[in-house]
Amino acid sequence: MLPGAGEAARPAAIELRGQAGPLGLLIPVVLDDGSSYVLANRLAAVLKGVWSVKGGKGTLSVGTRRAEFTRNQARVLLLGTPVTLASAARIGAGGWLIPEDFLAKGLGKLMPGVRTARAAAAPAVPAAAPSPAASPPPAVASAPALPAKLVRVAPAPFADLRFRSYPSFTRVVVESGSVTPYRVEPGAEEIRVRLRGLVLSGARAQEIDDGLVKQVTLEPAGADSVLRVKLDSSAGQVKDFALQDPFRVVLDIYRPKEPVAQDAARPTAQPLQLVVLDAGHGGHDPGATGPSGLTEKEVVLDVTKRVARMVEEGRLGIKVALTRSTDVFVPLRDRTNFANKQRADLFVSIHANAHPRSVSEGVETYFLSSEATDNEARQVAAIENGVVQLETPASRARTDALKSILWDLAQSEFQQESSFLAETVQDSMTHSLQLVNRGVKQAGFYVLGGAAMPAILVEIGFLTNPKEERKLGTPDHREAVAKAIYAGLVEYKRRHDQRTRTVQAPARNAASARP
Repeated sequence: MLPGAGEAARPAAIELRGQAGPLGLLIPVVLDDGSSYVLANRLAAVLKGVWSVKGGKGTLSVGTRRAEFTRNQARVLLLGTPVTLASAARIGAGGWLIPEDFLAKGLGKLMPGVRTARAAAAPAVPAAAPSPAASPPPAVASAPALPAKLVRVAPAPFADLRFRSYPSFTRVVVESGSVTPYRVEPGAEEIRVRLRGLVLSGARAQEIDDGLVKQVTLEPAGADSVLRVKLDSSAGQVKDFALQDPFRVVLDIYRPKEPVAQDAARPTAQPLQLVVLDAGHGGHDPGATGPSGLTEKEVVLDVTKRVARMVEEGRLGIKVALTRSTDVFVPLRDRTNFANKQRADLFVSIHANAHPRSVSEGVETYFLSSEATDNEARQVAAIENGVVQLETPASRARTDALKSILWDLAQSEFQQESSFLAETVQDSMTHSLQLVNRGVKQAGFYVLGGAAMPAILVEIGFLTNPKEERKLGTPDHREAVAKAIYAGLVEYKRRHDQRTRTVQAPARNAASARP
């Protein structure tokens, strides 16, 4: 046991029970914002039902009874009757996520006779009595709920230790081969995490030195392992949570908030100041190539520079930065690293599509998810991710880490806003260009993995389609495409500013009411 640790019993997994006895256990998935979900496919399996997905809708069927969920909406259609849940259905690393309160509001109607109960609670590690004189630790989010029967599991094999630095926080992730109970112990100079039963062949250490975290080490401690996060400076809030499929313990260490004057009305929603535009491919990576030899790298660089010109000349009040402005090769990881260092508010990556069927046509927009919307979305991501084979061995090794980072960011705070940005730009392109609308989709694009802001990837047409290649080869069409993307950014900013004003108004009213 680690020194100075005391821990109360935690709520455990959710047990479903039918009239004939236990049906199975559900382990809640806790997201960054503290909302609790259950995996839809796991719930269907426990109920011996069926989970099916079509487009942005998911249906849970038990016999003839159905509950229909819509992605990013809190409203569910239960047996034909609308029911509003506490949060929206989402798509995460392991598939669709259903808000946990559906179990209380709708499960009994979907499967009469079924009821829920918390499995027997137990501390993840034997508790020690805290010192009465000890000062309270920094705020730390609760560790995941784990039932007693899951605490005594077979040893969990270690899979990976990784980190990622963002403008406002540093994320440390430990991935294991199975569920690993853990406990976090905050400290002024070091944060420790004991991972029960995690099998480690030897100590591992990684230097971070990002001004907040100096180093992370993971070392064996008897039958367990201990993660030590050495701080370079005092941390603000520290959050921990677990993600599933594969199992990961995630630790987010936030930078201290800047002091704000007591009467300063500082809104939580800030205005947009910078967008980073990313022209795909470049240099020795031509990207897709059309029947007549037109290359993706040439088309998208021209379109990207046209969008940048429109942003600079427009009245948006937004600055623009480009990941590349010439025909050079930029590794995938460096593109979002550039956006993070610039503290960008938006990241837009522009590409041209390709498909074995030359008749494929239209425009589509993506945002990040480890779960692809469909097979075609998965194939598009595979093509774009193939760029890593053209990187240097060292760069390729760094980019390979993005495969794992995708798992960690798929449920991040930026997903919903990225979805909103993607829908706005997609609507603008299809309405103004009169092209086939292939919709907004999700897939695991490496170039989006790691962006600490809303991020999308736009496919402006199919170079492998002779008709669309001819269009993309003309300055007039490229200008029209750029104008459509720009119009989407204008509309997104207009809606964002409306939300910002909504947040600012109460703050101004409060300030004016002060004596």
